[in-house]
Amino acid sequence: MGLPGDGPRLELTYNVGRQEPYEIGTGYGHIAVAVAGLDATLESLAGVGIEPEKPPYRVSDGGSRLCFVRDPDGYRIELIERGAASDTKG
Repeated sequence: MGLPGDGPRLELTYNVGRQEPYEIGTGYGHIAVAVAGLDATLESLAGVGIEPEKPPYRVSDGGSRLCFVRDPDGYRIELIERGAASDTKG
């Protein structure tokens, strides 16, 4: 996800061994989508009332910036910034 030359993808996750049951949807944790500019995407989403769960972050040094939002039905969506390895923010 988000690697140079990577094409459009939809990542569906299921957390095997999860202790508590999922309360929404059909039992998946979240979907993940790669976006060209995370800050611009978040600004656009804020315009329609969708805010990130917490500010963008990196899982590891040099990794892509990412954050989670919830759609109007409460489903979690992970936004992963494409090509963020050269980005110096966050």
